[in-house]
Amino acid sequence: MAATVTLEPAGRCRWDEPVRIAVRGLAPGQPVTLSASLRDEKGALFRAHARYCADAHGQLDLERAPALGGSFTGLEPMGLLWALEPEKPLLRLVKRDVQTPFAVELEVIDGHDPEAGGLLGRAVHERDFLAPGVRREPVRMGRVRATLFLPAGTGPFPGILDLFGSGGGLCEYRASLLAGHGFAVLALAYFRFEDLPEYLNNMCLEYFEEAVDFMLQHPKVKGPSVGLLGFSKGGDLCLSMASFLKGITATVVINACVANTIAPLHYKDMIIPNLSSDPGKYKITESGLLNLVDIWNDPMEKPNHRSLIPLEKAQGPFLFIVGMDDHNWKSEFYAQIASERLQAHGKDRPQIIYYPGTGHCIDPPYFPLCRASVHAVLDQPVFYGGEPKAHSRAQWLKEVEA
Repeated sequence: MAATVTLEPAGRCRWDEPVRIAVRGLAPGQPVTLSASLRDEKGALFRAHARYCADAHGQLDLERAPALGGSFTGLEPMGLLWALEPEKPLLRLVKRDVQTPFAVELEVIDGHDPEAGGLLGRAVHERDFLAPGVRREPVRMGRVRATLFLPAGTGPFPGILDLFGSGGGLCEYRASLLAGHGFAVLALAYFRFEDLPEYLNNMCLEYFEEAVDFMLQHPKVKGPSVGLLGFSKGGDLCLSMASFLKGITATVVINACVANTIAPLHYKDMIIPNLSSDPGKYKITESGLLNLVDIWNDPMEKPNHRSLIPLEKAQGPFLFIVGMDDHNWKSEFYAQIASERLQAHGKDRPQIIYYPGTGHCIDPPYFPLCRASVHAVLDQPVFYGGEPKAHSRAQWLKEVEA
């Protein structure tokens, strides 16, 4: 091996932080292929590669050199991460254990396909999910099943409750990264975890109220209110929490419906029925994937009005993040309904950020696009939409504009 791969920063860094990748010791103008690979906790392999040419000094800097082909083209300094694809189809890259890093193997190969030669250089780059000083505390308080992430320092810190979607379980990677930006974040499970219900049958808002109360009573959380962040089904639950519960300062939802979905929602003596659906309206893509976007009935039609969440009762502002190529929900349509409803009740218009070419699954920066995967509950391959390069842009903007 004759080439040296250099990384800035040289040591371990957070998953949502950029890294500068460069290669030294090449011949002037030498064609090379750079590849990246990692394995998740289950051993699944994800790979990306791109073709480059060294400059006149035999150096290659991905912040200056455009990719000539491969998994992406053009000037994409972080392309080897966001363009990762699973070796086996229908797998989504998620971090199951945030206490350990992902190890990304970077290799420099002589030449371009189909005549690529031998290995010239190699480096292993570790990307973790806990910033220095961030504390991870499992929460088993009353009925609440969650993990609390606290930033370094004495606090108190602004608090956030973080909810994922209809796959269930306890997802910690978004909360752990947000804690590195100064937030106390509660990653909250609500089904398919430990002694919680296995399926979404009947939801009780009192469970989420208990989680809010836990945060507001925590000495490291800055009151008198907390924010909400929800994705997909977790998004409409956050809208319901903001509408009915006290102590909510702001709500951010990612590709969510403005009606209660999947299961009836109970709170005290009130029931919000779930938005009805017509499973017969699903479509099958050319690749044999389920496209579910058309199965949901229109919440604005009179028979479905009771499923609408009364957003006008909320005290704080809303931010809707909308993937314009979402094939799971009609997210753009739902965000417009929310805007019209709030304004009709004399409330401020919500902020809506539209991301062209972005599908349903919008993750933190540098996570690769998941266009389709086997749904954890349905046990069927579901199409989510999106294009990799557009998806990478949405990840950037989502964090900056938040």
